[in-house]
Amino acid sequence: MELASRKQKILSAIIESFIRTGEPVGSKTLINEAGLDVSSATVRNEMADLTNMGFLIQPHTSAGRVPTTLGYRYYVDNIMKVTPLSQSGKDYIESTLSQYSDSPENILDGAASLVSQLTDLISVATTPDGEESRVRKISFVQTGSHTAMVVLIASNGIIKTRLFRCGFIITPEILKIFDKALNEIFSGVKLSSINRPFIQTAAARFGELSLFMPSVLTAIQECAKNAREISVCHSGYSKLMLLSEIDFSAARGMFEFLNNEHDLSSMLLNMPKGTCVVIGRENSRTELSESSVVAARYTVDSKPSGVIAVVGPLRMDYARVISILESVSQTVGTLISELIQIQK
Repeated sequence: MELASRKQKILSAIIESFIRTGEPVGSKTLINEAGLDVSSATVRNEMADLTNMGFLIQPHTSAGRVPTTLGYRYYVDNIMKVTPLSQSGKDYIESTLSQYSDSPENILDGAASLVSQLTDLISVATTPDGEESRVRKISFVQTGSHTAMVVLIASNGIIKTRLFRCGFIITPEILKIFDKALNEIFSGVKLSSINRPFIQTAAARFGELSLFMPSVLTAIQECAKNAREISVCHSGYSKLMLLSEIDFSAARGMFEFLNNEHDLSSMLLNMPKGTCVVIGRENSRTELSESSVVAARYTVDSKPSGVIAVVGPLRMDYARVISILESVSQTVGTLISELIQIQK
C-alpha cells in the first residue's frame, strides 16, 4: 500500500515524535513539529484516515495517536532514512572491539556489550556457525606430569580446549608425537564428521600407538563438538525490567526465552541475510510479540556468518539502531577474518 506524500509526512512525524517522547501525538503538536502548511482540520482528517487504515491508534478518545505495528512496518520499509555513523563513531567502535580481538568469542562478547551500551537495549550475538567448519590445527600444552590440554583451532576461528589425563608420564617428546600423528589425521576434517565412528577409525589407523591415546582422542572429539555448537553472547538483560512499554508478564516470558540459548540462536540464524527488522507479532516467537528485533549478519572471509541483534520495545529508534548494528557487525566480521588469517 502506497501512501500519499502528505500522509507519509504525517505518519513519519507521529512515529518520530512518539519514539522520542513516548507520548501520544495530537494535531497541534504535529503541526508545530512537522511544519505542515495545512489547517488543523486537514491534519485531523489525515490522522483519522491513517487510523482507519490501521497505521495509527488512539489510546483514548481525547488523546493523540500512537503508531501500530503496521505503522512502524510502513515507516521502516518506506520512509525511514538510515544515516551511517560518523567516522569518529566508526573509529570508536573499532578501537573498542580491537581490545577483544584475541578470539571470536571475546570479540562477540565485546560487541554485545558495546551495542547494549550504545543503544540502551538488550543485545545478543551468535558465534560463527560451525557446521561447515574444519579443523585447522591441533596443539598440546602440558599441564602436569600426567595431564595435558588439547587446543583445537577451527577454520571459523573458534578455539576450544580440553584437559586429558594419561596413565603414563607425559613428556614433551610424547606430545610432539601426538601433535604430528593427530594433525595428519584431523587437519582439514569437518567438525561435524568427528564422531565416535571417526574416532574409532582414527584409533585403528594408529595401531599400537592408539593404546596411549584413548583420553586424547576423547578430548579432541569433545573439542570438535563444542566448536561446532553455536554460542550466544549477550548484554543488557537487566534493562528488560526497565522497559515501561512491556508489562511484567511479557518481560518474564522474554527473559526466559532469551536465556534459552538453543532457541534464541536458532531464531536469529533463520532470519534473512543482511539487516532485518522484525516488529511485534511478526516475530516467530510469541514471547517477543510485544517487542522488536533488529538483526545484522556479519561476514567472515566474505561468507555470511553469525548475527548481532538488539531486542527492545516497539518504540525504538530503528534508524539509529540499524546504523550502530551495521557498523559493529562490519567491524566484527573484519576482526574475526583477520584473526583467522593470523592463525593460518
